[in-house]
Amino acid sequence: MQDYRKVKIWQKAHALTLAVYAITRSFPKSELYGLRSQLRGSSSSIGMNVAEGCGRNGDKEFARFLHIAMGSTNELEYQLLLCRDLGYIDPTDHLRLEGMAGEIKKMLASLLRKLKAVS
Repeated sequence: MQDYRKVKIWQKAHALTLAVYAITRSFPKSELYGLRSQLRGSSSSIGMNVAEGCGRNGDKEFARFLHIAMGSTNELEYQLLLCRDLGYIDPTDHLRLEGMAGEIKKMLASLLRKLKAVS
């Protein structure tokens, strides 16, 4: 068990979630329960799964939650692309958020490789 707040991936995921919440405030009301909700859910799921994995016993369980976080990151990347193409976010914001998500994916992949090597 470890304090998830000290895990760099969680810190990056939390920053991404805060950025997603900020950018989705300006979404049209018609997206209140659509893409806005989906973006917020997938972005927060990344950090939530890292936090939950940190609270589990053993590398195998931790890795399972990191895989779920990876799936949520992939989902978020597509949602961001869709929002850009629909004109809900501008290309500059899309690139910034996509870059943050890409960095998280690289960190998750690296940690998963390390956990696999240990087990």
